[in-house]
Amino acid sequence: MQNIFDEVGSLDKRACTAFGLTEDLLMEHAANGMALYIKENFVQGSTLTIVCGCGNNGADGLALARLLHLYCDVTLFLARTPTTQMAKLQYNRVKNLNIKESKILIESNILVDAIVGTGFKGELKPELTTLIEDMNNSSAFKIACDVPSGFVFKANITLTMGALKKSLFLDGVKDAIGEIKVLDLGLHRDLYETESNCKLLDIEDLELPYRDKKDSHKGSFGHLSIAHGEMRGASVMSALCASRFGCGLVTLITPDASNPPHYSIMTSSQLPKNTTALACGMGLGNAFSEDDLALFFDNTLPLILDADIFHMPLILELLKRSFLVITPHPKEFVSLLKLTKLADINIEKLQSNRFTYVELFTTKYKDVTLLLKGANVIIAQDTKVFVNPHGTSALAKGGSGDVLSGLIGSLLAQGHTALNATIHASLAHTKLAKNYKGADFSLTPDDLIEGIGNL
Repeated sequence: MQNIFDEVGSLDKRACTAFGLTEDLLMEHAANGMALYIKENFVQGSTLTIVCGCGNNGADGLALARLLHLYCDVTLFLARTPTTQMAKLQYNRVKNLNIKESKILIESNILVDAIVGTGFKGELKPELTTLIEDMNNSSAFKIACDVPSGFVFKANITLTMGALKKSLFLDGVKDAIGEIKVLDLGLHRDLYETESNCKLLDIEDLELPYRDKKDSHKGSFGHLSIAHGEMRGASVMSALCASRFGCGLVTLITPDASNPPHYSIMTSSQLPKNTTALACGMGLGNAFSEDDLALFFDNTLPLILDADIFHMPLILELLKRSFLVITPHPKEFVSLLKLTKLADINIEKLQSNRFTYVELFTTKYKDVTLLLKGANVIIAQDTKVFVNPHGTSALAKGGSGDVLSGLIGSLLAQGHTALNATIHASLAHTKLAKNYKGADFSLTPDDLIEGIGNL
């Protein structure tokens, strides 16, 4: 796991006060990190255009030009005249080397965006937006310095300085950032960074429910009971997935238990006494009366909730449970925020402030483990936040969420904590999609379930 920060300005100051570095040294190391990346990936003599803004992001670009002017055929494009102290300093250094400048954007092998960085607030001016759109149309390999400018620039890779920032993991910027690589600023990351309550999940963090105990039977690995709702395929997919992911027993709870939907899944009209976890919401619809649902939830078992349940007033009571996982997508989370009177917002506002509203929710419901679906999945419990960035658009298909619920429910039934079950189920879910060998548009829930055995 890697740390993610709201901002890194405080880390820069700490590097200076605690370790004796200076702003100039930090910038030199940032530029050197970019230069090393380019030298490792491009042959000498490659054409390089660096587009610089007027601030310290532009200063990084100017320093890069100085470091590479004998390795690459460098052209500087000044989108703005340098205004900050560091930008002016770096520009004076560049002028001593007679690096060529251009007032038009020329085609090159490599294009570096150093217009604005993390300190930029507000809207880009129209002329900068037009410039960045022209940059996007270039055939060059595109590198963003620290962050893509205004998240309008579409980078092949973002070389971010010092540490990871939350702004890089908003859903709306995923198409802009490309690959992410963190550059050291003269200190190893272990020294530069402080501890953060927000972590980036790596695929290598995945722990699978291997069976280490030899003296065991089917009851040793939990019993998940799933509410079998009106849209019955949803709960069937969750059940099949839970069984494939190691759950010893899976039962669909339904008012009509006379027609089992699959030969490997049990059905019952009553909750089995040996149930170790519950799942509800997937395709729920109107299949259950309020009394039926009250009976289903009349216990303290670990519970995973999804889909339809988030629009029901009953959710307010369920949020009081101490062993609860909820997995809303943005529209459902907006509904949930309104029901809980935490916020009355639209999806657009949520998506541009995902971390803010996740924190708002988990501050009130400290015992609830929240998984907010999206291009970057956010998992949170109390003050702990985890980001799973490994999802793909292949998962944007009906039934993918039902598979995720089955994965989480299976681990809950097997005795994992709510947070642990959610983290590892989410990682398994995204890894299943990445492992799929077919075209991304062809992935189905059946493919995900089939792939579990090869994780």
